Amino acid sequence: MNTFRRTGNNPSMFNDFKKAMTKEFEMTDIGEMSYFLGVEVKQMKDGTFVSQKKYAEQILRKFNMKDCKPVATPAEPGTKLSVDSSREPINPTLFKSIIGSLRYLTITRPDIMYAVGIVSRYMEKPKQDHLIAAKRILRYIKGTMDQGLFYTYSHSSKLVGYSDSDYGGDLDDRKSTYGYLFHLAPQHFHGHRKSNKQ
Repeated sequence: MNTFRRTGNNPSMFNDFKKAMTKEFEMTDIGEMSYFLGVEVKQMKDGTFVSQKKYAEQILRKFNMKDCKPVATPAEPGTKLSVDSSREPINPTLFKSIIGSLRYLTITRPDIMYAVGIVSRYMEKPKQDHLIAAKRILRYIKGTMDQGLFYTYSHSSKLVGYSDSDYGGDLDDRKSTYGYLFHLAPQHFHGHRKSNKQ
């Protein structure tokens, strides 16, 4: 027996789909989605809120950061990390586990994408300062557990775009980092970050 999840705002379309699927397959409709692969989904009258609060709590427990002191930003302003750091090496398995967990959290937390992208560069030979930067992201998560993405139901289709870049900001290879983000109505639908050699 299969179960299926449904989402959307056209009940008659879903009823037709459900009838067609149940004719073909043995399945059960388990209703509106509320939790899927670590993502919490709250269906509301004016939109849908998705978050990963439970997952964030698990990450903090896993890396012994449950009782850490929260910070206001995911990265220390002005911090420049480098592969040539003189700090002592750390356990790469631990570091990769932290980064992997944080990368999964970016599904509903675009506010940490940049900081996670920066520390992800140092997974091969992580040093103590890279770990400190990764733990700062965890400290930021501690103070922002209730954040997520809210998708409003809207008939508006106003397209808005933003972009930003630095020039040669990477200390190791002088790559510039640039990014862009587009919104349709109030929803984010496409973002990108890339480094380019100057």
